[in-house]
Amino acid sequence: MSLRFLSARLAQQIDEELMGPGAFSLDQLMELAGLACAQSLAKVYDRQKYPRVLVGCGPGNQGGDGLVAARHLAMFGYRPTVYLPKPGKKDIYQRLHTQCSNMAIPTINSESDLRANLEKCDVILDAVFGFSFQPPIRAPFDTALRLMAASKLPIVSVDVPSGWDVESGNKDGAGLQPDVLISLTAPKEGVREYKGRHFLGGRFVSQQMDKKYALNLPVYPGFDQIVELPWPGATKEKL
Repeated sequence: MSLRFLSARLAQQIDEELMGPGAFSLDQLMELAGLACAQSLAKVYDRQKYPRVLVGCGPGNQGGDGLVAARHLAMFGYRPTVYLPKPGKKDIYQRLHTQCSNMAIPTINSESDLRANLEKCDVILDAVFGFSFQPPIRAPFDTALRLMAASKLPIVSVDVPSGWDVESGNKDGAGLQPDVLISLTAPKEGVREYKGRHFLGGRFVSQQMDKKYALNLPVYPGFDQIVELPWPGATKEKL
């Protein structure tokens, strides 16, 4: 059976079930997701060749995943810098940012600093927009995404590439074109035609939930938090 792609409605439903009957906290899910993102980047971009990582974070849960990933990347021996033009207001977001600050991970927030850092970093981790993104792309992120794309640096996107619609993909062409994608929980409908390297992360979906929603998730190898997906070869059915 082929891996299922999730609509926005079903992705939200699964998140709610994980944090409801599933008894996971948002902190737990972000920690596991961010670790998977860091592991995916490290799997493809060796720290000896790509030590300097620009982590672009939006103000929502996607940005929280990015902050967790930045912390883990620093622990892996990378040198991350967090681009945070519009910090999230939730307590969990502020705590995650403080954790990064406590590890001396620098944070930048201006366009000029972004331009300067893009000239000296080696790879970008895109954690700006998540599956709840609705176009158009607004300031300051419109300029930020254009600068990231123009840098020609390799990009690793989290769950849905920033600027893409969760169901219709990069229909207006304004989104990033990542080299690597790390889907969380299960791939979203909008990335069905994505052609780069594709990983699945977020090793928190039980066998019972997998079966209930007919996700047909692959087996994770050993103790890894990620599994690389074959491409193409997924079902055409939309949930």
